[in-house]
Amino acid sequence: MITHTTDVAIIGAGPSGLLLSQLLHLDGISSILVERTSRARVLSRIRAGVLERGTLDGLAEAGVDARLQAERIDHDGVTLAFDGDVLEIPVHGLTGHHVVVYGQTEVTRDLIEAAEARGQTILWDCPDAQLSDLRTAPRVQLSAPDGTKHEIKAQLLAGCDGFHGICRQAIPAAQARVFEREYPFGWLGLLVDRPPVAHNVVYANHREGFALASMRSATRSRYYVQSDPGDRVEDWPEARFWEAFQTRMGDMGKRVEIGPALEMSIAPLRSFVSEPMSYGRMFLAGDAAHIVPPTGAKGLNLAVADVRRLARAISRWKGGCEEGLAAYSDAALARVWKVERFSWYLTKLMHQFPTHSAFEKRMQRAEFDYIASSPAAQTMIAENYVGLDF
Repeated sequence: MITHTTDVAIIGAGPSGLLLSQLLHLDGISSILVERTSRARVLSRIRAGVLERGTLDGLAEAGVDARLQAERIDHDGVTLAFDGDVLEIPVHGLTGHHVVVYGQTEVTRDLIEAAEARGQTILWDCPDAQLSDLRTAPRVQLSAPDGTKHEIKAQLLAGCDGFHGICRQAIPAAQARVFEREYPFGWLGLLVDRPPVAHNVVYANHREGFALASMRSATRSRYYVQSDPGDRVEDWPEARFWEAFQTRMGDMGKRVEIGPALEMSIAPLRSFVSEPMSYGRMFLAGDAAHIVPPTGAKGLNLAVADVRRLARAISRWKGGCEEGLAAYSDAALARVWKVERFSWYLTKLMHQFPTHSAFEKRMQRAEFDYIASSPAAQTMIAENYVGLDF
C-alpha cells in the first residue's frame, strides 16, 4: 500500500478537477487528482467550445490561457432562427463582452500540460476508487493500473467526477435532494472539416425539429440536429443528417459545405441539480452536482464558476477561515439555478416538443416575435449568453 497525504484529494481529472488543482497550486495548496479513465480518453472527449467571460477570467487567473489567447475566435452575437425568420442578437453591443470559441478538448490539453509541467500527481486509469471518512478527514483507496494499492489521506475532497461519478453517490440519500427534467429528444452531433455556415452560433427552430450550427475553428464545424429518443447513430446515415440539417437551417442551409464526418454521436438532454453541493469535508463541482442541456453552452462554463468559487473558499480555509467552505453550496447553487433557468428557457423556445399542442407552438412563435421586437428581451439573452456575474 502506497500512502499519500495532501490538502485536497480531487476526484476527476477533466477540466474541472484540473483547473481546481492549478488554482490551488498557485495558492500553495497541495492536491492529488484521481481519474477513472486514461489520459488519452480524457483528451479524446468531444465537447462544446463556447467560453463565457467568467471562464476566460478563470483560465487567465490560472495562467493557462496563452494558447487560448493566440487561437481564440471571438463571437460578437448569437443568431436565433424560427421557421426561416432570422434574428441576430448583438451580444457584444448589448453587454460589451464577447463569447469565445476555443474547444473544451484544447482547454483540457492546456490544463494537463500545465499540471505535468509542475509535477502534479495524477493517478490515471483508476476506476475502482472508494471514498471514506467524508465527514471528518476524507480518504480515497484505489488500485493503480499495475495493481499497486494506494490510499490518499486528505483534509478536504473535491468531487469533480461528472454525472456518473462516485462522489455525489457517496452522499446519503436522506441528505440529498434531486431536481431533474429529462427532455423528449436528443442532439445528434456531427463534426466536419468544413468552414462554418455562419460566424456566430445559430439556433434554429424548424417544424421538423431543432438544428444548431457552431464551430471549432475557422475550418472545422460542429453541427447538430434534434433526434428522437431511442435513436442510434446507425439510424442516421450522413446523407440523412445533411438533408435534415440543411432543411432546418432554412436559407442558410443552402450555404452549408458538406463533407465526411469526423465524428458523430447522440447526447440525451436533461436538466439536473443535486442539493446540497457539499457533505462533510466533500465539495461537489461541475457535472457531479448539476447538468444543463447543451442549449446555451453552459456546462463547462458553469463548472468553471463552481471551481473558482471552491478554490477561493479552500484558500480561505487554508488561511484559517471556514466561512467560505460553509457558504460554498448555497452560493454556488444560487448561480446554478439561474444558469439552469436560461438553458431550460432556450431549450423550451427552440425545440419541437412531441407533446406540444397547437397552442404551445404558437406560444413559442409569440416568444420569438417578442424577443425580436424587444431590446430588453435581447439584453436578457445577451447577458446570460456571455455569463452572469461571478
